[in-house]
Amino acid sequence: MKALVWTAPEKMDYEEIDQPDILPDEVLLKVETVGICGSEIEGYLGHNSLRIPPLVMGHEFSGTVEDVGGNVDSIPLGQKAVVNPLLYCGICASCRKGLTNLCSSRRIIGIHRSGAFAEWVAVPAKAMVSIPPHMDSRRAALAEPLACSLRATRRVMQRHPFANVLIFGAGGIGLLCAKIAKLLGAYSVILADTNPERLSVAIQCGADQTVNPKEESLPEMIQTYAGNKGIDVVIDAAGFQPTREMSLSLINPGGTFMNIGLGIDDTSLRINHLIRSEIEILGSFCYTAQDFHDAVQLLAAGTVTEEGWTETRSLKDGWQAFAELTAGKVTSGKIFLTP
Repeated sequence: MKALVWTAPEKMDYEEIDQPDILPDEVLLKVETVGICGSEIEGYLGHNSLRIPPLVMGHEFSGTVEDVGGNVDSIPLGQKAVVNPLLYCGICASCRKGLTNLCSSRRIIGIHRSGAFAEWVAVPAKAMVSIPPHMDSRRAALAEPLACSLRATRRVMQRHPFANVLIFGAGGIGLLCAKIAKLLGAYSVILADTNPERLSVAIQCGADQTVNPKEESLPEMIQTYAGNKGIDVVIDAAGFQPTREMSLSLINPGGTFMNIGLGIDDTSLRINHLIRSEIEILGSFCYTAQDFHDAVQLLAAGTVTEEGWTETRSLKDGWQAFAELTAGKVTSGKIFLTP
């Protein structure tokens, strides 16, 4: 089969590899659509120690069942599905608490085992989530990033149901967080990014206002847009020193700052200001099975769609998509690849 294989930092090869064999508890999916995740850009650049080349990445995908293992008797051939790529043990302390996303031995399809940048992918049957046959495969492939965004956004808004929300980063996660924030009752969503084309897309995705910090004073624009109500919620979907530092300077006392962007690790923050202002700082990683289920339901109902902010390219041209993404030449919020 044909696959897009990451072979070294900044090198992707479209090549012929063996079709995967399936174990007794697995299914073989024919990939219909697979999205490119921001974390895969970091992997492509060689910045992620978990991804080791050669590797077939791809963990945001949908497809149809073409074969099932000997122990799988409840999944019909031809079933359309998405896959929850986060695999967990079910017995560690985190799993017992229901925090399967924090499993001590978690593994992710497309990172720890071959993913969906290929014509076929083998996955555990228990990771498969059936979807309606009429559901668009691109929309279905949004289940994984939507689940990430859904978990982060509803956790950060739990104490601030009608807040003004500031989001840093107009990539796929930032845009989906904006959509969810509006669904959850945010009074206003302000999205900040340095890419003007992406900011234009953001307005179509639920943002009420946008700010380009390179061209405008962010504090002044926040004052204009948020007024005396200010900002009670900040979601950083970028994850860099300037965005984290600015978040703490802009948020109201008693506000909540959610970190979902994994841009850098070490960060200098004004901890005394955080203490004196009782600012709550949260982190959000992946999702639970409930988050993933809720994301699929929102997509199936058409409450969240791929329309107006995504684009589709051929898998064989995936190497070019990665090169353009790292060069900042992509203006859409998400690129889908189709085998």
